[in-house]
Amino acid sequence: MSNISYDSAGSLVYSPGDETTIVYNPGDIAWVLASTALVWIMVPGVGYFYSGLMNKKNALSMIFLSVATIAVVSFQWWFWGFSLTFSETAGPFIGDLKHFALRGVLETPSVGSRRIPSIVFCVYQLMFAAITPMLAVGGFAERAHLGPILVFVFLWSTLVYDPIACWTWNPKGWSFMHGSYDFAGGTPVHISSGSAALAISIYLGKRRGYGTEALAYKPHNTSYVILGTVFLWFGWFGFNGGSALSANLRAANACIVTNLASSVGGLTWMAWDYRIERKWSAVGFCSGAIAGLVAITPGSGFVGSPASVLFGFMAGTVCNFATQIKFFAAYDDSLDVFASHAIGGIVGNLLTAIFAQAKVAAYDGFTVIPGGWLDRHWIQLAWHVADSVAGLSYSFVVTTMILWAMHYIPGLRLRASAPIEAIGIDHSEMGEFAYDYISAGMSDSDTVRSLPHSTATALGLDGEAEAHYMKERTSTARRSYMT
Repeated sequence: MSNISYDSAGSLVYSPGDETTIVYNPGDIAWVLASTALVWIMVPGVGYFYSGLMNKKNALSMIFLSVATIAVVSFQWWFWGFSLTFSETAGPFIGDLKHFALRGVLETPSVGSRRIPSIVFCVYQLMFAAITPMLAVGGFAERAHLGPILVFVFLWSTLVYDPIACWTWNPKGWSFMHGSYDFAGGTPVHISSGSAALAISIYLGKRRGYGTEALAYKPHNTSYVILGTVFLWFGWFGFNGGSALSANLRAANACIVTNLASSVGGLTWMAWDYRIERKWSAVGFCSGAIAGLVAITPGSGFVGSPASVLFGFMAGTVCNFATQIKFFAAYDDSLDVFASHAIGGIVGNLLTAIFAQAKVAAYDGFTVIPGGWLDRHWIQLAWHVADSVAGLSYSFVVTTMILWAMHYIPGLRLRASAPIEAIGIDHSEMGEFAYDYISAGMSDSDTVRSLPHSTATALGLDGEAEAHYMKERTSTARRSYMT
């Protein structure tokens, strides 16, 4: 590390070995690292949000998947994900293995900004790579095996997220070179994950009892929904504000428009729900707030605060009505990931092309763009339509290919059987529960034998599911009792 030093002002100085020097501002580094922590908390936020919307017998599995996804993607990003996405020698669609296992990723300038070193940019972008498959995992809710899901996350990150992020954010990517504006992930994060969730929902088929009273339940824990929204809203300041990759006025503006769009989106969605049910829905508000966050993501570094109000209103309106698509198209997207993220991302991309302004982008002091329709740059909308369609189509097709490839590999089939689905993923796949509704105080074999039957009856299982449940519980209880 002899090529790293500090100047008289306390800034970090990197000397590549020739006569040049590169200065990194500690404030910029600190802001991006703080934003990294903010985005990290969003991933379990997604888990809690999804968990609260689901049935209580599947509540723990989604929270578990949120932290497990961070672990899987962290390894994938170190192994080859960062290199495939942000190598300097990338092609128009995908990078190479120049930085395999983070080789050469430390003090050199990042491809995202020469104001921060590559290692800082790497760990920040890791958080985006982690939250994106977690959003898509919502498509597996209540009817998929957990182990194969983690394999899917690794494959999907490599084959779907990395290419789309490369063509969007890498200076060598085709979308980037053609001038598309995507500040923080409208296409790589939201459109790709929402499209993947649609593909997953179609592949898995409908949940057991879909369309009957058996699945006509409300979110089992609205407090979890609000808690997840709090984590997401809080972390989104780092998601969008941190994407400036510097502590400057552009980052501050991104935070302002992010908060405003989310607020308007939440109020709009809640108002639409009130029109129908005459109830002030907390779930509706949270859904709209997240839709507003999704929509403002691509434009947060390009639009001013007046435009962000429209972003929030349009997201809260369009995404609300988009939740009805699944009933017409007859697929079971139980958490409305496609409606909130894919549709919300498209809304954000199109509005960004219209309302992007050169003067807003220049708040950081060095970004120069021709702007969008407000600046009479009419072709911008065409590029955003092309980028949105490419991201949606690529993610859907490749996700479907991954799902069916895993379908024919022993041990990797994702769809859970009807008995497992009836019992719940928490019990069948984890043997643990979000709530301790089964007493652990067992003192004799009679209690051990009677407990599964009483619990199965309380869960209202049919004959096939109850038989499977009793077999599993008896085996587990016998091992516990003997121990």
